[in-house]
Amino acid sequence: MDNVLVSSTWLKEYLQDESLVLADCRFNLAKPSEGKNAYDDRHIPGAVYFHLDDELSGPVTTHGGRHPLPDRTSFANLLGEKGIDQKKTVVIYDDQGGAMAARLWWMLKYLGHENVAVLNGGFTAWEKAGYPVTSEPTRVIPTYFEPDIKEPDQLVQMDEVRRGDMLLIDSREPKRYQGIEEPIDKKAGHIPGAVNRFWKENLMDDQHWKSSQTLKEEWSFISSQTAPIIYCGSGVTACANLLALQHAGYPHGRLYLGSWSDWVSYDDNPVKKGISPLKDE
Repeated sequence: MDNVLVSSTWLKEYLQDESLVLADCRFNLAKPSEGKNAYDDRHIPGAVYFHLDDELSGPVTTHGGRHPLPDRTSFANLLGEKGIDQKKTVVIYDDQGGAMAARLWWMLKYLGHENVAVLNGGFTAWEKAGYPVTSEPTRVIPTYFEPDIKEPDQLVQMDEVRRGDMLLIDSREPKRYQGIEEPIDKKAGHIPGAVNRFWKENLMDDQHWKSSQTLKEEWSFISSQTAPIIYCGSGVTACANLLALQHAGYPHGRLYLGSWSDWVSYDDNPVKKGISPLKDE
């Protein structure tokens, strides 16, 4: 199994494997109950559901952004309750092009779980292929998940971003990056010096991910030794860019989890509008 993406064909072949755990991460930021309702209506057989706000995020405070990480111990317990441990193969899907699935993918990778991938094309591709779906509740055998954080610097805090000595990549759509519009957060624009790579640029028209070679070419503005800091609005879609980097052979990307929503929670943090040119690396 590729530790980034798997196809619907691969998943169909291994669907009955007892060492496989399927995670459904469908979620609509504007309608937080929509994803769970869709899961209850029909999901891939054997899948367990993860709610972005309630399970993949912690309580929102003054700083830290709109989707901070949950308490590590509580989240590890939750993973165990859903049948995930370090010996399981985890395949994650959504129907948003992989953005929500990538959040759980990153969280598991950060906690030391290596055998985890996102379903290429998501639930839409699975259903379009005519593969089985069900509304039956999934029977879960609880287990114990032991976090093993080997690379803590994959997670970046605001103070490090403020130093301004790293390549910053903003994953939001261009209008938000440029400060033309801001429908969610209290200020429009981007972190000074950040360049824009909208996460959806990693996808083809059918919502499958571009090939590793294509992504390698498109991400060639960074060197193989660079460890760029990736951010978005609240640390969710940035994970899609991190997945794309991994798929393209650039393993050193790092996540500013609080992202733009954390950055603008500090009144003295500078904000830039327009386009920032790429600095020479």
